[in-house]
Amino acid sequence: MQHPNVVFVFADQLRYQSCGYAGEGRAKTPNIDSFARESVNFRQCISGSPMCAPYRASLFTGKYSSSTGMVVNELRMNPDHRSLAHVLQSADYDTAYIGKWHLWASEPARHDRDANQYVPPGPYRLGFDGFWRTNNFWHEYYRSFEFWDDPQRIPIAGYQPDAQTDTALRWLEERDPNRPFALFVSYGTPHDPWNEDNVPREFLDLFRDVAFPPPETYADGSAESWAPHLDRQWWLKTVRPNLERWQRIYHAMIANLDGNLGRLLKGLDRLGLSQDSIVVFTSDHGEMFGAHGRIAKNIFYEEAIRVPFLLRWPNRAPSGTTTDVCLNTPDIMPTLLGLLDLPVPPGVEGSDLSHWVLGRPGPAPEEAFLQGMGAVVWWTDGFEWRAVRDGRYTYARMRTDGGEYLFDLVRDPLQTTNLAGSAEHKSMLAHYREALARRMAALGDTFECCTWYRDHWTWNREIVRTATLHSGG
Repeated sequence: MQHPNVVFVFADQLRYQSCGYAGEGRAKTPNIDSFARESVNFRQCISGSPMCAPYRASLFTGKYSSSTGMVVNELRMNPDHRSLAHVLQSADYDTAYIGKWHLWASEPARHDRDANQYVPPGPYRLGFDGFWRTNNFWHEYYRSFEFWDDPQRIPIAGYQPDAQTDTALRWLEERDPNRPFALFVSYGTPHDPWNEDNVPREFLDLFRDVAFPPPETYADGSAESWAPHLDRQWWLKTVRPNLERWQRIYHAMIANLDGNLGRLLKGLDRLGLSQDSIVVFTSDHGEMFGAHGRIAKNIFYEEAIRVPFLLRWPNRAPSGTTTDVCLNTPDIMPTLLGLLDLPVPPGVEGSDLSHWVLGRPGPAPEEAFLQGMGAVVWWTDGFEWRAVRDGRYTYARMRTDGGEYLFDLVRDPLQTTNLAGSAEHKSMLAHYREALARRMAALGDTFECCTWYRDHWTWNREIVRTATLHSGG
């Protein structure tokens, strides 16, 4: 019997809390909400390294950032891992990858933006050797482009997510019908910049009169964990006055994203492919929008780490069901392979949770393990953290000062009260300290500073050494 098809759709910077099915009343997400009613909803899905490139490395390898070496953005991924796409190719899947890649960079060529956008055929595509229409990353959605199998830049006409959906639909029509297929669509939205000219007018108009006040936990802060020069003064001049406008445009981008997911799902129906296809909708990480004095991602708060994960497989996965099993990024690869009845490569560190997709309770991780390895792009020390999160608590520790955080997610979902110093929670704190130590020890994660990885594992922002591919430190 032929393996089922796979359609894996993932957004960039879409947080769980901003979807209509998750309770956001201002959202215009009818297609996502309808899809949720047809899917298994992992409502405790966690981005284990909440940044663009580290997430993608974990997604494709099933490994944590302390093993892939993809600890910040703008690094070139080591190609020597056996990836999800390698396994799919071995099973004769026809693969297609459309959209943002973000696993290709090198310092000497940064003045030449095409050299950091075009990924040549070969090992750095991590097994996606079929149809390829990508850029490394580019978030000016009306001035976008892509590369195919040579260095010629191909301009994208119109709005990038719309054009990428058109490409995906054409490929579905023209693919080899005698092979199972795996289509990955990596949208750039709703990632910033949040400017009015970066989203279609008709979607922005949906939110013209909608109020987006600051988050309940808003605090004036700084963005030095994103870029070292973005201090308190920058925040006061840039974040505070623009926060409502940014959120309005963010939700307009989500509404457009919702429309494109709807187009893809209708295309599968029209082509008679829905019944034989596993369809996933998810995101790489969330966005803080000033909550707890933070913007962007790369922190252990819910706004940054909690993402949608919806999986539909008609007649196999029970539709309209919800699970609270903590699905972490490294778990996605082995879980998909488990559903496809394909072998999980040696060295994968995530867990196969496919039985939970199929409605068969069984083993599950006690908690999700999270890693904050440094600033988003810069080789800057001082922002490293580690955390564990289960369905009830988040526990985190900072590297610089040993500061600890313990939040009760049920009684305090906004994470306003740090229980780490509470005498009443002393035994709970000890439990999560042990859990964090256990998870780190299992991975050989020695909680290094960010620049340690630069000095030991990279050369000109290319990862040349990783924990799971080389021994001896």
